[in-house]
Amino acid sequence: MDFIWILFAFTCGLAAKTVSLPPSIGFLAAGFILNMAGYQADDSLTLLSNLGITLMLFTVGLKLNVKNLFQNEVWLGCTLHTLVWIVLTISFIKFLALFSVNYFTSLDLMTSALIAFALSFSSTVCVIKLLEENGEMRTRHGRLAVSILVIQDIIAVAFLVVATGKTPSIWAFSLLGLFLIKPLINKLINHVGHGELLPLTGFFIALGSYELFELVNIKGDLGALLVGMFLASHIKATEINKALMSFKDIFLIGFFLSIGFTAIPTFEMLGLSVLLLLLIPIKFVLFFGIFSLLKVRCRSAFLSAISLSNYSEFGLIVGALSVTAGWLSNEWLVILALSVAISFIFTNITYQFAHNLFAKHRQFLSRFERKDKLAEDNFSQPSQRPIVIVGMGRVGKGAYHAINSHSNNPAWGLDADKDKTILLAEQGIEAYYGDAEDIHFWESIDLSKIELVLLAMPSVIDAITITTQLRAANYQGKIAAVARYDDERVQLEEFGIDKVFNFYTEVGVGFAEESLALLPHHSAKPITI
Repeated sequence: MDFIWILFAFTCGLAAKTVSLPPSIGFLAAGFILNMAGYQADDSLTLLSNLGITLMLFTVGLKLNVKNLFQNEVWLGCTLHTLVWIVLTISFIKFLALFSVNYFTSLDLMTSALIAFALSFSSTVCVIKLLEENGEMRTRHGRLAVSILVIQDIIAVAFLVVATGKTPSIWAFSLLGLFLIKPLINKLINHVGHGELLPLTGFFIALGSYELFELVNIKGDLGALLVGMFLASHIKATEINKALMSFKDIFLIGFFLSIGFTAIPTFEMLGLSVLLLLLIPIKFVLFFGIFSLLKVRCRSAFLSAISLSNYSEFGLIVGALSVTAGWLSNEWLVILALSVAISFIFTNITYQFAHNLFAKHRQFLSRFERKDKLAEDNFSQPSQRPIVIVGMGRVGKGAYHAINSHSNNPAWGLDADKDKTILLAEQGIEAYYGDAEDIHFWESIDLSKIELVLLAMPSVIDAITITTQLRAANYQGKIAAVARYDDERVQLEEFGIDKVFNFYTEVGVGFAEESLALLPHHSAKPITI
């Protein structure tokens, strides 16, 4: 990769962050600027882009529960949305053709349906990146959005099989043999330990699964996703995901840059892409309406719908296939690329205000919520213990054991990952499933019995959002949180959180106190810093 690409990616990414936008928007802009400046993409950029997408889908699979795909709100919601969207989009295209809008007048019913189909998908890269940056991959709306994306990816693969004639090989059935060698794969992952071999193992499995599926004529990206799901139950799945996180983020820069290299746009093409963007609010309304119809709670339906309100890079694949077949002109590929890129920007900006938008219009949106809710959305009433620990990861579990062992005020745990709460219950830990960022949850319990809420997650955004919801629910007790860095600690204290602990410093203090207790004449005087 040329240094000029890194320079522009860094400069534009930093500029986006400076104005409180995600850096990925800057990377998109960098690609278009470099393209207009006369630079061309080469094989190294394509390689980086493919690596980023493969690693991203593999890590998504590591966090995905297959059972989620069979929920009605997922497979039926996705199917209904696609069918209704195609009909509405074809009608919109024909409406523009009636007014002799250039490029739309030349589209027949088949090509109109192809464009509508391409635009029906939401961007896997954009949505997952967005959810990860906001720490919402494990939430109800995050899992719903990701499950919809997986179903869409499966539909996309089926379309590519039909459109390209690339049918799976008879040897594809041999992939079922993965179930037979799973114990061997598990032993291999356990044996590599926790050092530099762990991320290399992640690369090996992700890229190996890509190549394996390609060998039998199945899309390699789908293979990485499925193998990730296959290994999601492994005890080291989360650790592998964290080990690959930085690599994946670096490689995905190549993907965002590559979109800008698709073609050089004209002002007319930009105007036409803006016309297609008028359909984005319709995509949101469709998702929200269908999710609500299928009994998803209004907050989850609203946040999932906003995150999915964009166009997918798959639209560029459909556009390229159509251009090669002579169904569309080359200009349509540029129009679709612009629509995809701008939709990314739209979603990233809109989602920053999603929680506040819901809080502001909550009374109106609640009218669309069905009275009979899904079992997934019914909260268990926690026991009347006065301390709540939000986030039952390593820090949360450590706090839970410490409080319940040394305090007269018992604690209970809360986590947005339902599978984790089930596992914790098997370990004798009293933990409940619920989304602490949802004001409905706090309003559904008796907050007067809670004296202290511990926010045991490292995300500043999560801590601020949960604190905001607690105050909106009229919580009168104390709030404590953890932070990784001093600037984050200051930010949380200025926001009004009663006590913020520096994660790394407090670990050192605890280690010192426990170690000094080994000395025979050591006094119990606490260490301060």
